[in-house]
Amino acid sequence: MSTNKNKDNKSEELGKHPINQLLLKYSLPAIIASTATSIYNVIDRIFIGQGVGPLAISGMAITLPIMNLAIAFGTLVGAGTSALVSIRMGEGKIKEAAQLLGTALILNLFMGLIIPLLALPFLDDILIWFGATENNIPYARDFMQIILSANVITHIFFGLNNVMRASGYPTKAMVSSLLTVGINLILAPLFIFKFKWGIRGAATATVISQTIGLIWVLSHFIRKSSYIHFQKGCFKIELKNIKDIFSIGLAPFLMHSCFCLVTIIINWQLNKYGAELAVGAYGIINSVISLAAMIVFGLAQGMQPIVGFNYGAKQIERVTKALRNTILAASIVTVFGTLCAMLFPGLISRAFTTDSTLMAITTNGLRLTTIFFPLVGFQIITSNFFQYIGKAKISIFLSLSRQVIYLIPLLLILPNLFNLNGVWLATAGSDLLAAITSATVLYVSYKKFNKKMNL
Repeated sequence: MSTNKNKDNKSEELGKHPINQLLLKYSLPAIIASTATSIYNVIDRIFIGQGVGPLAISGMAITLPIMNLAIAFGTLVGAGTSALVSIRMGEGKIKEAAQLLGTALILNLFMGLIIPLLALPFLDDILIWFGATENNIPYARDFMQIILSANVITHIFFGLNNVMRASGYPTKAMVSSLLTVGINLILAPLFIFKFKWGIRGAATATVISQTIGLIWVLSHFIRKSSYIHFQKGCFKIELKNIKDIFSIGLAPFLMHSCFCLVTIIINWQLNKYGAELAVGAYGIINSVISLAAMIVFGLAQGMQPIVGFNYGAKQIERVTKALRNTILAASIVTVFGTLCAMLFPGLISRAFTTDSTLMAITTNGLRLTTIFFPLVGFQIITSNFFQYIGKAKISIFLSLSRQVIYLIPLLLILPNLFNLNGVWLATAGSDLLAAITSATVLYVSYKKFNKKMNL
């Protein structure tokens, strides 16, 4: 009886409560969780830069393509499942939502195991192709050997944590993220500075913290009192569910896969025009920009259950209001992030390293990279919006526009004209062009299904 009452309360909340109140309730925990994770990544690189050295930061940057490829397969399942669970909840199909949960666990288990089995035997060759040199490959290798060995834990943790948030438990999802970050922040400096484990210490701390986070998430879905939970028959694999999950999850999968390719090209160009320390500078810049971007993604995650539920319930006016208000909040975040990067680049770079050359490259790169960063919030929210309402093709196009259509050509052209500065300007240029494209697609879609969706 209490379970049914809980389900009724969730439906009442998502379908009738004020949009701004819901956005605050669902976005704030997601923002806190994603920001905490991003802050940890920044602090982790500070620990590595100060405790191991500038080449260790460069080695970490070399691992970004592998990390993004692993994330790509995780979001293929996690993002697709989360969106579908929200929609099924709005449609009142709770049993189908539970079946999607079971399918997600099995798919994450499979992908989490297959990636390290394919990557670990050829790790050195992969890292060299990604741009590693004889000076930074030992750091990249040491880090990835541990991370890949525990990849299945990462996949299941992040995948199910997204479903927890989408099924109406944003605070619990926040707690699981904060739990992993908190444990990480305690263990990483202990392993790096006290035990002298170097970059392997950072990787070990990450694995331990995510294992504890996974236990927390699994305990939630085991409880019958949870709105969506593991139940008899939910682990039955149905091809239709897999097809639906992959269809919606394909957009973020392609985005992260393309970012993997883009990062490889960036590393090639940075090695060509600025050598190993330029690669390290990119690692610093990427972690700093990700801090603001993660807040935007937190807003998008908070918007997801609201948009998905109300779209499934055909309450289109509430869908539109949620989109509009989320775009406004995201734009404020990216404008503030740009101001920090423009006004305090030296202070930011100094936190990561005492190497004067690395600091100079990072300061210059940070300013050039963030010229059009204020537009990124709008672009991210718009792309995610189409994913959340099941418009996979539009979402895929918008996700690919920045990475493939604009950034890759600019990375191949601009460095020939402006040397190292061309690499940084390529990122800024792609931000501008992708935002223009997103605005155009949103406007056209707005007019196209005005009658059908009341937008």
